[in-house]
Amino acid sequence: MERKPDTQTVCGVEIRSEERTPLVDALLRVIDQLEAANAQLRATVEQQQLRIDRLEDEVRRLKGLPDLPKRKPGPSPLNDPSGPPSASVEKKKSNTPDGKRPGSAKRSKTPELTIHETKPLPLDDLPDGAWFLGYQDFTVQDLRFEPYNTRYRRARYQLPDGTVVTAPLPLDVTSHFGPTLRQYVLYQHFHNHVTQPLLHEELLEVGVDISAGQINRLLTEGHGAFFQEKDSLLPAAREVSAYLQTDDTSARHRGKSGHTLHIGNDLFASFFTTDTKSRVNFLKILITPHQGYLFNDDALFYLECFDLPKKLVARLRADTGCFYEDDTSWEAQLDAWEIGSAEHRRLLTEGALWANLLALDLYNDLVFVSDDAAQFKLLAFLHALCWVHMERHVAQLIPLTDDQRAAHEAARDAIWDYYQQLKAYRESPTPAHRASLEAGFDHLFLKETRWPELNEVLRKIHGKKSELLLVLDHPEIPLHNNLSENDIRQYVKKRKISAGTRSDAGRRCRDTFLSLKTTCRKLGITFWRYLQDRIQGLHEIPPLADLIRRKAAELANP
Repeated sequence: MERKPDTQTVCGVEIRSEERTPLVDALLRVIDQLEAANAQLRATVEQQQLRIDRLEDEVRRLKGLPDLPKRKPGPSPLNDPSGPPSASVEKKKSNTPDGKRPGSAKRSKTPELTIHETKPLPLDDLPDGAWFLGYQDFTVQDLRFEPYNTRYRRARYQLPDGTVVTAPLPLDVTSHFGPTLRQYVLYQHFHNHVTQPLLHEELLEVGVDISAGQINRLLTEGHGAFFQEKDSLLPAAREVSAYLQTDDTSARHRGKSGHTLHIGNDLFASFFTTDTKSRVNFLKILITPHQGYLFNDDALFYLECFDLPKKLVARLRADTGCFYEDDTSWEAQLDAWEIGSAEHRRLLTEGALWANLLALDLYNDLVFVSDDAAQFKLLAFLHALCWVHMERHVAQLIPLTDDQRAAHEAARDAIWDYYQQLKAYRESPTPAHRASLEAGFDHLFLKETRWPELNEVLRKIHGKKSELLLVLDHPEIPLHNNLSENDIRQYVKKRKISAGTRSDAGRRCRDTFLSLKTTCRKLGITFWRYLQDRIQGLHEIPPLADLIRRKAAELANP
């Protein structure tokens, strides 16, 4: 229907010309002014909200927090009168054909359980003619956590000659605490990180009569076999591995600061806690179980590479070809050479250990992957850097302007795009892809931006090209050191809960059982079953060193 010419619509209301009094016109002008003011306020609020969102995003980026989920504009689906989306719609959005979350499928559990007791449940007062159809099983899982004390009554006799003899204990009885209790104490402390006071309280509440000192002895004494097995991990792994990953963290021992070194890969993990963090310490661990210092031409070459004074090198050249079996004999030789400088003594010690490592030929063509710490870099050894640690140097820069922010984001995006190309190369390496990646590395890290600080960081990264692109020659090595960091994180958790160790035995036990636990996990063995096998002498689980070699062979020939 056409609108009448003498009618005007204002705010959805039709006003005829005869109704346009001076008061109505004044009100209409006020409405127009209010609408204009509301529009201006709405635009101002939107601009302020945009600025707030940008500031919040910047704060989260600087703190390393994940981005907030982007919310779509519009009314909430909870206010939709039709209700929430139906299950059928959600199923369509799922990645699985049946719409369920991956990994949520039900599995049958009870057929795999060991049934310790079966109790039939009969029915009484059945009517005549009832047919027996069998049983419907209902399985209940439970634990029996209670003391189980055994008293051995050892017969005693006095022989005719007056000698008193006593019946011997069974071979598996070595103390007043049985194997399951010893297994439980080790498992709770080293696997579940239960402190000794809490473990003592727990056992007393259950009914075990044990003192705090006895718990400490169960944790630190009588573990020679475990020490030997832990010491066998690194020698076995370096025989069959293509690479080793290393990292370290701080440690407290006897109230002083120390360091825990991790060496491992997909086959094993081994921890070594020492008082110092140095290349000398790293070299001593690498030659395990060997030891000694070899001062030969290789040692002199090492000293020349680190700019030891030429006069001192010339004076020492006459004493090459000597081997020193232990620290005492080596320190005595340094004193005989009248080496007073701590820096010179350190370099000479590193050179002699490095020469012995070369002579033992323990790490032939084996790559070390690390976070670029200086102590992990060794002459004549292949060393690859972690890309995640490298990119952090760029991520830590704080842009202050829009141009810097744009350059910063573009550089980080380009680095991670290049990282994805390296991952693709590892899956299917080709000469053409290799040449493209080498050229792309130069283009990425030599590119000039409008931010000098960013340019400087990119140039430093470019200076480590050979270590970052070692994967082109060895596609089998990882691009990051996350495995080593994940392994050492459990040591950090243990340190936060129990602080440091108070004795050398406690320190060695912590390194040993954390190494064995992590290695068992990588080999597909539960730590509880491993402790049970070793403490009870079941001999069902082969030595971990043999399992490392076996798994390496399976991975090499799938």
